[in-house]
Amino acid sequence: VDVLPAPDLDDGFTATIAPLEGSILEASTWEIGCPVPVEELRYLTMTFWGFDDRPHTGEMIVNASVADDVVGVFAALFDARFPIEAMRVITDADLAAPNSGDGNITSAFVCRAVRGGSTFSEHAYGLAIDVNPFLNPYLRGDVLLPELARHYLARDLDAPGQITAGDVVTTAFADIGWEWGGTWSSLVDYQHFALNNR
Repeated sequence: VDVLPAPDLDDGFTATIAPLEGSILEASTWEIGCPVPVEELRYLTMTFWGFDDRPHTGEMIVNASVADDVVGVFAALFDARFPIEAMRVITDADLAAPNSGDGNITSAFVCRAVRGGSTFSEHAYGLAIDVNPFLNPYLRGDVLLPELARHYLARDLDAPGQITAGDVVTTAFADIGWEWGGTWSSLVDYQHFALNNR
């Protein structure tokens, strides 16, 4: 389901960077007490290829300090026609919903703690991005997120939208100095890229 109007295919990749304000701010998970002031966040719109082999317009909130770099990453993914199912701002309703992964939402800023901890996640600073989380799950011990994504723990499926070492996604993020959670040892987080490797 498109949140924003579909782009004109003739335009190729397009993106906008704007302050986070108005209805987008109200819909987001930002609130007083989040570790980054709203003035240090930016609202992005970016073109992406869907699994229907058509271009769509996505939206994302990131830290202002990385906005240009993030746009560059998704421009590279668009050029490679890497498919993304959905890209939109995470809301409080998304946080409250069961983590089945039905939405498969590529997103960045979420004001929340780390999984199983009390410190703020890098997502709460707008310095982490999850890409196609259903196809690229998180696993720590017996904890699998999304909960229905066990099939995609196999990394040799050659499934569209999966992330693998050395592919266009890991390369594009590495080019801007971000680390991939798929290389971690105490847990694996195949969907997760972060500036500070957390």
